[in-house]
Amino acid sequence: MSGKGKIRIIGGKWKRRTLHFPSLPDLRPSPDASRETLFNWLGSKIIESHCLDLFAGSGSLGFEAASRGASRVDLVESHPAAYRAMARNCQTIQAGQSVVAHHQDAIRYLERTKMQYDIVFLDPPFRKNILPLTFETLVGQKRLGKSAIIYVEFHSAQPPVSFPEGWAVVHRISHGNSSSVLINTNSQIQ
Repeated sequence: MSGKGKIRIIGGKWKRRTLHFPSLPDLRPSPDASRETLFNWLGSKIIESHCLDLFAGSGSLGFEAASRGASRVDLVESHPAAYRAMARNCQTIQAGQSVVAHHQDAIRYLERTKMQYDIVFLDPPFRKNILPLTFETLVGQKRLGKSAIIYVEFHSAQPPVSFPEGWAVVHRISHGNSSSVLINTNSQIQ
């Protein structure tokens, strides 16, 4: 159940905890139904995984991953108010070292971090055409672990998104004006 400026974690150790976020034009947290479907797809793969919620916004996907057993989640958000809300949410739910909020541009973060991720959540602002550069940077900077999984959300009216060679869409769903895919990168990236 979500309301204006808040969303509830739907599973795991923080189930029913409420996250608060500012009302911003490009901030649209993934609805409960989308998150439930995504985490059903991921199943036990979330346990002990290293996750990246790039373009985090409210951080709903990253907090949900940590609640369900991810060992580390990095939340990356460039908007100051959204970042501050995520940092407050980390304190409110006492996330400790399992969830780290970063106030930084998404591409710059990928270029500077040394982390490799098992699961990456990509839900950028729909009006920006940033997915191709994001995919290129994830691969070029070697930010994906072997057989990484990537969740991508995009506007249904956008032209089809093309993925790097070797990536395969394993699940696809549409909710309202958004579409989501789950991608297995296979073992293309070592």
